[in-house]
Amino acid sequence: MVEIKTDANLLLMREAGRVVAQALAAVKEKAAPGVTLDELDRAAREVLAAAGAGSPFLGYRPDWAPVPFPAVVCLSVNDAIVHGVPDGTRLADGDLLSADCGAVLDGWVGDAAVSFTVGRARPEDARLIDTAYEALEAGIAAARVGNRVGDIAHAIGRVCRRAGYGIPDGFGGHGVGRTMHEGPDIPNEGRPGRGMPLRHGMVIAIEPMLIAGGGDHHYTAGDGWTIRTLDGSRAAHTEHTVAITDDGPRVLTAL
Repeated sequence: MVEIKTDANLLLMREAGRVVAQALAAVKEKAAPGVTLDELDRAAREVLAAAGAGSPFLGYRPDWAPVPFPAVVCLSVNDAIVHGVPDGTRLADGDLLSADCGAVLDGWVGDAAVSFTVGRARPEDARLIDTAYEALEAGIAAARVGNRVGDIAHAIGRVCRRAGYGIPDGFGGHGVGRTMHEGPDIPNEGRPGRGMPLRHGMVIAIEPMLIAGGGDHHYTAGDGWTIRTLDGSRAAHTEHTVAITDDGPRVLTAL
């Protein structure tokens, strides 16, 4: 089901999105060689608590998950694409980290993700991350009244494929609102002019995921959550919650 939000709803979602942005900023600021993933999760928890916000991630258990998710932020390192579980792993210089966080405030959800290098970046990682953000911007630019879901998917996929990167099979964005996952699905590749028409008041999470090796295949790690590249190459993941409005796309999870 796709819920059309009122302008008042969008203002409330912006506040939830602001908390998400602050939590991700805290994670990025704290991330450094020697810091554990658990410490980054605690940093995000502190931001949510200070804002009086809940987490749509903590305790989340879809049908395929063996256990509820134990943290408020997904932390995916190097060959992990998404859904990385925070633990005692210590970050190393040059690690590529993708952080995905959500917040629930006054009954509304925000959801966003960032990718960055811990310490010194390898040139190939910098290019991968830059392309992930370019794909995100392309998807946002296509999120306009009168376009269709396929236009967003096509814009993202074109950036990724032209750069020679893979796009994980079966993963993409989604609607956001009173819950973290609503309709419609937003694929990271598709044909323009196809799919659901975009209307004022729709809110979606646009989230490109790129695999450096160029393949699309992945597997689920032993924890039942972390999705890793099959070829062992690195991955990047970016995301914003975006409102479709008559005045153009409005990013709700920007600082």
